[in-house]
Amino acid sequence: MYSPSSSCKHILDNLFDGVYCLDTNKRVTFWNRSAEIITGYTSDEAIANMHCTNMLAHTDQNGENLCENQCPVSLTLSDGLTRELNVFFRHKKGYRIPVSIRIFPLWAEDGSISGAVEAFVDNSPHETLFRELEQLKDKANIDQLTGLFTRRYGEIILNAKLAEHQLGGRSMAVLFADIDKFKTVNDVYGHHIGDVVLKTISKTLASAIREGDYVIRWGGEELLIVLTGTFNTAVLARVANKLRMLVQQTRISATGYVIEVTISIGATLTTSVDTLETLVSRADTLMYQSKRTGRNRVTVG
Repeated sequence: MYSPSSSCKHILDNLFDGVYCLDTNKRVTFWNRSAEIITGYTSDEAIANMHCTNMLAHTDQNGENLCENQCPVSLTLSDGLTRELNVFFRHKKGYRIPVSIRIFPLWAEDGSISGAVEAFVDNSPHETLFRELEQLKDKANIDQLTGLFTRRYGEIILNAKLAEHQLGGRSMAVLFADIDKFKTVNDVYGHHIGDVVLKTISKTLASAIREGDYVIRWGGEELLIVLTGTFNTAVLARVANKLRMLVQQTRISATGYVIEVTISIGATLTTSVDTLETLVSRADTLMYQSKRTGRNRVTVG
């Protein structure tokens, strides 16, 4: 079983990159300080309890769980090839974080593979923003519970983006997301846990979008996501389903329970004649269609 020497551990613990080592059974043998900071799991927790296919639950850019199929660590342990890819980890607090990972094999003296190393960096475009928002909680444009933009400020963003689009600017899409069975969560676990669920999902969504896009707390458990760029309905459906799947794979630990929640999404592209009201109303109607047809799904229109 591979474990770095004390001098090597000192070097690895002072890297900005998260680094951990695995044996051939994918059990963690080393976990550096940056890995603790990025994932929330301490070295003791990781080494004592962690198998790389459960706690971090690597998810690809489409929201598919790689640990259930085509696990990159398993492939490297099998063929000895180095792999680089962008994935999402599940943070100890439950939300998803985007990371770039590099996996490479460890070789024994006899030429066999003795384990693997995975190095990773946090790609969250909003990590700096989250820290700034903590200092702005008393401002009217920041929701104090979730740290997202408020509906009031969201309306300003939407009107500005609509005007830009109608003057020939980039296309825009709006996703209206609602947490499924949120009243049941509040009734069963209490409103405090409901708040934790809302905050966790909000951070998962805010961490998964690009810089320049927005997540807005529209009201209660309703979240509005504003995306700009070049879109068609197929691309919009793919992005919306990625966000839905990342929420589905979010886990909230509270009062001895692990709570799994889902969202229903209505997604729509902006037209040249849209107003704020018509755009949001259309996305809202599509979201309710997702609710009526079984929840935890996306409807694009």
